[in-house]
Amino acid sequence: MAERIPGYRWKANIMDEPSMSRALMRIAHEIAEKNKGLESICLVGIRRRGVPLALRLRANLLSAEPGSLPVPIGALDISHYRDDLTEKTELPELTGTDIPFDVTGKRIVLVDDVLYTGRTVRAAIEGLFTLGRPAEVQLAVLVDRGHRELPFKADYVGKNIPTSRDELVSVNLPEYDDEMSVTLLDRVR
Repeated sequence: MAERIPGYRWKANIMDEPSMSRALMRIAHEIAEKNKGLESICLVGIRRRGVPLALRLRANLLSAEPGSLPVPIGALDISHYRDDLTEKTELPELTGTDIPFDVTGKRIVLVDDVLYTGRTVRAAIEGLFTLGRPAEVQLAVLVDRGHRELPFKADYVGKNIPTSRDELVSVNLPEYDDEMSVTLLDRVR
């Protein structure tokens, strides 16, 4: 079972492993279709859970477009670019950016698990542009839960889940948890 999150209790199962896999395959097909193939496409997963999702998307892209060249993939640590550092912690835990290709002129697909306020996306774009100037930045998320504070919209969404601000969407992946699922948690009052 996935790690328990202090202050929250289980409310509902949203996606199981097969539905997550189907959503990621659909997103891969949408990426290939929108970009008319995979040329110049690079995936950049936002650490933490965006990275394993990007790896799954890359495998799906190669399955959707047989014979294509491998899609470059990288990992982006946005810790230094967050606008809420003092609220979270004085010293952010750095897990490292690892983007082994030049982003300049590429079509970058940022990959994350949950789109909520848009602040993570803002930080990711800022971090990405410190590395170069992409031709285009697209956003793929497994879950869009609404409540935007900044004007960002995902290009590719696995599932839209209407939530309240007292709820938390938990994306569980085998790399970090004991399962592959999406659950909805409710704040304990």
